[in-house]
Amino acid sequence: MDIQNVPKVGISSVVHSKHIDVDSIDVIDNDIALFDSESVISLYGGPSKLEVLTIGLCLEGEGTFNINLQDFQLSSGGMVIALPSQIIEHRQFSPDFKGIFFAVSKSLLETLPKVGNLLALFFYLKDYPCFSLTPNEQRTVQEYHTFIRKRLRSKGDLYRREVVLGLMQGFFFELCNIFNNHAPAVTASVKSKSRKEYIFERFYETLVESYQSERSVKFYADQLCLTPKHLSGVVKEVSGKTVGEWIDEFVILEAKALLNSSSMNIQEIADRLSFANQSFFGKYFKHYTGMSPKEYRKNR
Repeated sequence: MDIQNVPKVGISSVVHSKHIDVDSIDVIDNDIALFDSESVISLYGGPSKLEVLTIGLCLEGEGTFNINLQDFQLSSGGMVIALPSQIIEHRQFSPDFKGIFFAVSKSLLETLPKVGNLLALFFYLKDYPCFSLTPNEQRTVQEYHTFIRKRLRSKGDLYRREVVLGLMQGFFFELCNIFNNHAPAVTASVKSKSRKEYIFERFYETLVESYQSERSVKFYADQLCLTPKHLSGVVKEVSGKTVGEWIDEFVILEAKALLNSSSMNIQEIADRLSFANQSFFGKYFKHYTGMSPKEYRKNR
């Protein structure tokens, strides 16, 4: 396989995005990147799938993000946490929007002492990726961002990497404290789910895991031990969209993200999404978007 066409992971998926000015991001190896409002607005100008944990704090203004087909509002003092492999696109930022952002590779998360299971904890944030911080919590996040960025820029320091990793470890302990302070309140505000809502949630979780390779209603019904008719009726009632519409939206969103933010060619994207061939993928994509994959990529 041509190494140039291998999907980039970790911080490479951010730094090598065609939408990013590499001089506006401070990085260390393929593990950590810190950036600001201008960079994130450019980065998420179209659907993007990055293999990193992204943590953002809104300092001023407000913005709307779409994360895996769900819209979330972020306003001053709000934090957003997007998980690796989630597809992100910004819908709108106010003219006065300002924020700070951290991007951390999954591999680094797994090596941090005592917080190696943090990624599993953050899957709770699939439904609640945004929450408001207290003024003291905001100051803590800003202080870490400022100091870590300063150390990242000290490229001549002998122990630069070790210092940055130590600071990141401290930051994640602080982040765990912040998360634990807010999660109980979020949990308490969520009403108990009905049987139909529970089925839809199970369907959604299965869809997120399987849409790249499975596009039949029967597959998802079998996974939930339901008939296709029963699953279809529940999903339509709860969400207002059919099972097929959910599947198609995820597949098209993934295709757009890969066309928008990866160096994969169209045949490789067709393979990734389990299409029989490039021609079938092209017809499928054009049916839902009105343009061919090549045209979509050219217009980005």
